[in-house]
Amino acid sequence: MAERVHPAADSPPQSGHFSGNFSSGEFPRKPAPPPSTYVIQVPKDQIYRVPPPENAHRLQLLSQKKPNRSNCRCCFCSFLAAIFLLLVLAGISLAVLYLVFRPEAPKYSVEGFSVSGINLTSPSPISPKFDVTVRSRNGNGKLGVYYEKGSSVDVFYGDVDLCNGALPVFYQPAKNVTVVKTELTGSRIQLTSGVRKGMRGEVSKKTVPFRVRIRAPVRIKVGSVKTWRMMVKVNCDVTVDKLMAPSRIVSRKCSYDVDLW
Repeated sequence: MAERVHPAADSPPQSGHFSGNFSSGEFPRKPAPPPSTYVIQVPKDQIYRVPPPENAHRLQLLSQKKPNRSNCRCCFCSFLAAIFLLLVLAGISLAVLYLVFRPEAPKYSVEGFSVSGINLTSPSPISPKFDVTVRSRNGNGKLGVYYEKGSSVDVFYGDVDLCNGALPVFYQPAKNVTVVKTELTGSRIQLTSGVRKGMRGEVSKKTVPFRVRIRAPVRIKVGSVKTWRMMVKVNCDVTVDKLMAPSRIVSRKCSYDVDLW
């Protein structure tokens, strides 16, 4: 049988090896601490995680920012929800109004068009005058139309703005046809030789084309309530037989639209 070799008493124990007899239930003793040192044992339930001093300020800033971000997020979500709710309510209201009143845009046409003050035989500036009669038909059964201040009526020959004026202020009730007459004037309009030549040729054919442009601010009356201000846009192509009163309308064609906002 091989003999058991015991380490010397003064030789230090090797790392990773323990001396002693484990079969008897004894465990190796803990090494003694070096001189001038202390060992303090603290129970595990009394150990707390404390940030080092250099990170304490950063931890405080982060703890303050989190509630602010959360509050801002909540406010933003509430704002979006309120906007969405208002849009839904506005859409429902408009749908109900449309189903109840069935609104339709008024229809417009030029019923009279008289021209004077255009002399094509002289190169001097002209001061034309136009008497334009506009017919407005409100076919709505429950909606009235207020025509307010700030309207404009212009007459063009090609790209030349010959004269301007405005519609009168009036109220048009439901199921009503209103005819208004407006006088338009122009002052010292200089026509080029090409424009004069073209107008003379069209006068000889008795087909002088003009374009009438109308812009009128209106408000719709729904029961006893007035809506916001809207803009009616009317464009009419009118052809007359001569450039003196009384002029006769040869052809006319109007288009109209309403800007709701």
